[in-house]
Amino acid sequence: MDVLDAIKSRKSIRAFKPDPVPRETLAEILAISQRAPSGTNTQPWHTWICTGEVKDAITRDVLTMLERGESKAYHDYDYYPARWNDVHNARRRAVGYSLYALLGITKEDREGRNRQGARNFAFFDAPVGLFVTVDKYLARGNWADTGMYIQTIMLAAKGFGLDTCPQAAWIPVQDPIFHHLGIPDDQELVTGMSLGYRAPDAIENTLVSEREEIENVVNWRGFD
Repeated sequence: MDVLDAIKSRKSIRAFKPDPVPRETLAEILAISQRAPSGTNTQPWHTWICTGEVKDAITRDVLTMLERGESKAYHDYDYYPARWNDVHNARRRAVGYSLYALLGITKEDREGRNRQGARNFAFFDAPVGLFVTVDKYLARGNWADTGMYIQTIMLAAKGFGLDTCPQAAWIPVQDPIFHHLGIPDDQELVTGMSLGYRAPDAIENTLVSEREEIENVVNWRGFD
């Protein structure tokens, strides 16, 4: 697949087929992704990839945490702000409402929203779960490097006919992830990701999130 086509066609997929992905394919994707850039070539990321019973155990324990009300907040991890400004909040709400509308979930249907939110923790039925961490002592520049690595994984996956969904939803419920994957305490979770073959007939996979016109985000200087 042409790299421009991969960029334009990549989107978050929220319903996958259960078909397994060969370990050899995953290894090739991750080997390619090691070419992602990083400041002074530090390559600060660590990747933890799971399937089968290990993945299922994470799902079970996270859902139990949610039932018990034991999840934390994003700002507890300094991941997202406690309050959003109007511009960013409007974008967040727009994509959420668009997804719910496709699924027939109304704004008043809190149970339906919660049920759909819990789909994150079943990896949207994807056969592969992937988590990326960095060493805790690292700083914002290293997180920027890791973001480029994560994007490279998603684009490389497209080249193998696979799709992905990067998931910040795991941040407030990360204890079972660390436990089942044996992630040491000196690591900090950057994101989770579902990876597999998209379910072709799932209505949620028709969602294409809006993007700002470049005039609203790009500032030109010194051009005629």
